[in-house]
Amino acid sequence: MKITATLQFQSHLSPGLLTMFLLKTWRSTAFGIFGYLNFTKAGFVEHSKKFKPEDMETRMNGKNCIVTGANSGIGYATAEGLASRGATVFMLCRNKERGEAALSKIQSATGNTNVHLEVCDLSSISDIKSFASRFSSNDVPIHVLVNNAGVLENKRVTTSEGFEFSFAVNVLGTYSITELMLPLLEKAAPDARVITVSSGGMYTAPLTKDLQFSDSNFNGVEQYARNKRVQVALTEKWAEIYKNKGIGFYSMHPGWADTPGVATSLPGFSKSLSGKLRTSEEGADTVLWLAVQPKEKLVPGAFYFDRAEAPKHLLFAATGGSHSIIDSIVDHLRSMSNLSSQS
Repeated sequence: MKITATLQFQSHLSPGLLTMFLLKTWRSTAFGIFGYLNFTKAGFVEHSKKFKPEDMETRMNGKNCIVTGANSGIGYATAEGLASRGATVFMLCRNKERGEAALSKIQSATGNTNVHLEVCDLSSISDIKSFASRFSSNDVPIHVLVNNAGVLENKRVTTSEGFEFSFAVNVLGTYSITELMLPLLEKAAPDARVITVSSGGMYTAPLTKDLQFSDSNFNGVEQYARNKRVQVALTEKWAEIYKNKGIGFYSMHPGWADTPGVATSLPGFSKSLSGKLRTSEEGADTVLWLAVQPKEKLVPGAFYFDRAEAPKHLLFAATGGSHSIIDSIVDHLRSMSNLSSQS
C-alpha cells in the first residue's frame, strides 16, 4: 500500500515540479543548518572574537540619521546606539504612542535630546509621500538611512491601497522611502549611506516577479523570505545606478534575534530556540558598524553579517541567477509607487 501510494505520488510530479520540490527542500535544510551554526547567540559570541572594539568608537555628532520601525527590537537598539554616539536621530514609527514611549526611553538612556519622533505608516505610499514632503521641507541632510521596518504576516492582508501587506512594508515601503530621501542623502555626500535590514531567510528564496504572492496559496514565511531577497537585490541595484551620487548602499542580516516581531510572527521558532536567540542589541550590532565605518572599508551593494561581507546565496541553492530580473522589479515598484527615476 505504501509503495503504491509513493508511486502514485511520484507519477503526479512533473520533472519541473520535482526539481522545484528538491530545491526548496535543499534550501530549507541548508539554511537551517547554516543558521543554527551561525545566526544564534552562540554564533554572535564566536564571531565577536574577531571584532575590533575601536571600530565602534566613532562619534556621530552633527550627523542626521533616520531609522524606520524604531520603537522596538532591532530598530530601537539601532536608534539608541546612534543616539548614544551623539547623532541626531529621527525615529519613523507607525504608532504614535509606542513611538513616544520609545523616544522617551532613548532620550533618558543616552542623555541625547536630539532624538525625534516622526509618525509614518510604511505600508502606505500616501503616508510615505506625505512624510517625505513634510520632512524634506526642512532641507536637513541625511547621513544615514536605516531601512529596518518589517513585518511577517502569516495570512494574506491587503492594505487600503490594494497591496499585500508584507510586500507593502518590506519592499514597496523600503523602495519608496529610499527613493524619496535621495535628495537629502545627496546633501550629506560623500558620507551618506543607506543600510537595509534584510534577513537570512532570503537564502531560501530566489527573486521572483510574483511580488505579491498571487500565483499560489499564500505562505507568510515564504513571502517574507522573498521580500528580503528583493531588498538584497535592490541594494545591489541602487549601488549600481546611484554610484556617482556619493551614497553607499548596504544590506545586512542581524542573525536570529529575540525581538517582539519574531515572538509574534514566529512563536514556534521563538519558543524552540528560547535562550539561544540573540538580543536586539546583538542583532543591531552590524547596522551600527555599517553606520560608523569609513566608506572606503565597505563594498557598495554588499550583504553584511556580523561585521563582515557575507555571501548572498547558499551553495547549490540556485538563487543567484534570479537577480537578473531586478530591472523588471524596479520598473514595477516605480509604477506602483508612482515615483520617477532619480538617476
